[in-house]
Amino acid sequence: MTETVDVDVRQTSISVRLGSLAVYAAAIATYTALVGLPKQSWAAVAWLWLATIAWDVRKPLLQHLTFLRDWWMPMALLMIYLYSRGISDDLGFVNVHVTAPIDADRWLFFGTLPTEWLQANLCGVPCERASQPAWYDVALTTVYYSHFFAALSIAAYLWMRDRPEWIRYMRRYLTLTFTALVIYIVYPMAPPWMASRDGFITEDISRITGRGWFDFGKSGSGGAHQQFSAVGNQVAAMPSLHAGLAILVAAYLISRLRSPWRWLMVLYPIAMSFMLVYYAEHYVVDIIAGGVCVAAVMLGWSAWERRRRQRVEPRASADPDDVPEMSVR
Repeated sequence: MTETVDVDVRQTSISVRLGSLAVYAAAIATYTALVGLPKQSWAAVAWLWLATIAWDVRKPLLQHLTFLRDWWMPMALLMIYLYSRGISDDLGFVNVHVTAPIDADRWLFFGTLPTEWLQANLCGVPCERASQPAWYDVALTTVYYSHFFAALSIAAYLWMRDRPEWIRYMRRYLTLTFTALVIYIVYPMAPPWMASRDGFITEDISRITGRGWFDFGKSGSGGAHQQFSAVGNQVAAMPSLHAGLAILVAAYLISRLRSPWRWLMVLYPIAMSFMLVYYAEHYVVDIIAGGVCVAAVMLGWSAWERRRRQRVEPRASADPDDVPEMSVR
């Protein structure tokens, strides 16, 4: 009996792979220069798809198209999130909360508002977006932008290497995203920069998200700051999804990797959280809320998957001759 396995035996050589990746890098650099940063989920996923093609460029077209077959539903859900988030602040059935997070942060830090203290000591008084950025501003703005592709890049890698694990990861990613969306709708909250603008805290606080890349964005339409700040719902602050996804990425990688170096991943959510508070995007309580949401999502899905395995394993052991077919992609 001859066994037929659906595997593409053609291997992408190192030289071909390096060449295709160089073309990919040039293409995304050109796109960024002409169009802007691919920060929307659909654009990020499209570029990740092209990255998977560049990595295994010799695969048949039909195998590359399986990406679209597997990713269409996550993409549809992310588009729903994007546009629902964009209109949730216009629903008007809940007032925007302003003072509660200010009071909470001041209580946590013995009367000091962390955003105000950080900007006064690291940026100046008043803190101006157009002032000369320090080296840490460049690093922190880069950390901020990583939000738009870090979690999805891990998903693309898992899709190429281990589809069942990709499914488990995407459950957590999408559940966290929509948990945040529900809270944004029922609890809209003004971030620090908006509270400062409206006179609830000192006017010396500024939204300086694109400060580190200010020179980079001068020639563009509105600059890097405008590209960052023009995304979605401006009162979608509680919880911080930026911090939440950074915590999710770190927690997931730490739980899956075995190297002792994996613990360095905790620096990613720490840097992201520091940046969000310093740049007046979020309060500390938003960061805490993001971490609580991640913990609930991780624990919830882990418990569900554990119960599911317990239900499946007795059925599998009851019929030892019933061996499932294996397929290799």
